[in-house]
Amino acid sequence: MGLLQRLFGSTPQREGEPLYNAIVARARQPHWYQAGAVPDTIDGRFDMIAAVLTMVLLRLEHDGESSGTLSASVAECFIDDMDGQLRQQGVGDIMVGKHVGKMMGMLGGRLGAYRDGLSGGDLDGALVRNIYRGEAPAPAALDHVRAALIGFRAALDEIGADRLRNGELP
Repeated sequence: MGLLQRLFGSTPQREGEPLYNAIVARARQPHWYQAGAVPDTIDGRFDMIAAVLTMVLLRLEHDGESSGTLSASVAECFIDDMDGQLRQQGVGDIMVGKHVGKMMGMLGGRLGAYRDGLSGGDLDGALVRNIYRGEAPAPAALDHVRAALIGFRAALDEIGADRLRNGELP
């Protein structure tokens, strides 16, 4: 819940909110944590949200300026979500901004790493660093996450921005 909503009650839905909600739902699917051996921890859930969000943001990059406001809105939803999550964990007001800034930096780093990994045909290094925090899982788990993310990213190319805006994911 964003600051304005907490202060004044309901606020209009952001353009990117349906898409962000779909991203979070996708990142929480059990297969990531079971077959993919992603740690089912706060960090692991953050890592999966960031991975799925990154694939969507990379898809929106291809649309250029026409999807710029949607991309920015989805990023704002991510910031608000992380802010709320930190506050629920008891992080104080003074430290929330610093933590959110660090998370945005991590998201930016992942955008570059996943973009490079997808274009270079080798996503494994980026996955081990960013999802498994440097500790490679069993090969079958890494294969599962790699295949699922690459398949998801490819399927995103088949969906128009209007459907994404409505929160529809492949």
